[in-house]
Parts: sequence; structure tokens; C-alpha cells
Amino acid sequence: MHGQHDRPSMVAVGTIIWLSSELMFFAALFAAYFTIRSVSPELWAESTADLNVPFASANTTILVLSSLTCQLGVFAAERGQVGRTGSVFNIKGWGLREWFILTYVMGAIFIGGQALEYAELVHEGLTLSSDAYGSMFYLTTGFHGLHVTGGLLAFLLVLGRTYIARKFTHEQAVSAIVVSYYWHFVDVVWIGLFATIYLIK
Repeated sequence: MHGQHDRPSMVAVGTIIWLSSELMFFAALFAAYFTIRSVSPELWAESTADLNVPFASANTTILVLSSLTCQLGVFAAERGQVGRTGSVFNIKGWGLREWFILTYVMGAIFIGGQALEYAELVHEGLTLSSDAYGSMFYLTTGFHGLHVTGGLLAFLLVLGRTYIARKFTHEQAVSAIVVSYYWHFVDVVWIGLFATIYLIK
């Protein structure tokens, strides 16, 4: 029975293959961004001046730190610890649920921050149809935002299963690990997008 758990999960393998296709999708977005930027350098120089880099940096930090909390949740799942031991203020005693709830909150804050940034940019006249820069900015960050939202739904599903099931199983631990693969992927893609859009002006 133990040997069966040592083999790679088909769900995990399937997720990695699917994430590879997602990587190609984002690679195409990056290629489009740089191609359009190369033919409109003046537009890019003018439009990037409107970006709030300190705000985006803070939002990025929250998302990157959520990868750490997600991984701590995975470590708890691998130990078979679904819930906390002791007080909620005793972070060392946290289980999968507490770490994943914190990760969910941080991801939701990131999405809220992105929505706030969109509202400010639209107010300044930068929309999806305003020009080539607007189109590329909203397409790249928007598709990423959809992926983050998908990750938030996955966290809710994993958490829901831990509350419904009578005991924590190996399959639930695998689900938590698979969701962490996706979340780390989304974070790494954002680091690339953040560097491309906000830092390389």
C-alpha cells in the first residue's frame, strides 16, 4: 500500500502537463507584448509613466509571500495535519486549513489591488480599447488575474473537502499539492509580468 503512494500521482502528472501548455499560452502573451512594444516605443514610454510601481510592488509582495504560506500548508498536509493544534495565535501549530485560508486571503487581496489599479488607470484614460498599450496591459494582467481567481476557487474546493470528509486522506493531500503547483506557477508568471510591465520601461 505504501509503494502505491510512492508512485507519482496521475493527477499531479496531468497538472504538470497542463501547466506546461499554460506556460506556452503566457509565452505567446509575452511575445505579443514585446513585439507590439518594439513598434511603438514612444507610446510605451508615455503610458508606463501612469503606472503606480510602489503600489504594484506591494501587491506583488503579497502574492509572492502567498506562495510561502501555500507551501507551509502543503508541508502540513504531508504530515497529515489538517487543522491547527492549540491556539490560532500559535502559528507553529497551524495545519493545512489555516495556511490555505491565509493564502486565499492574500490572493484575494492581490485581486482586489489589481481591480483598484484598473479603476485608477481607466479614470486616467487607459482602457482596453484606448491604444495598443492599453490592449496589451489589460490582456496580460487580466488573463493572469483570471488564473489567480481560478486558484482561489481551487483553494475553496480543497478546504471544503477537508471540512466535509470525516478524515484526512492521501487523496486530499495530493489535491493540496496539485493546487500548490498551480499557485506557484501563477506566482512565477506574475513575477515575469511584473518585471516586464512595471520595471522594464
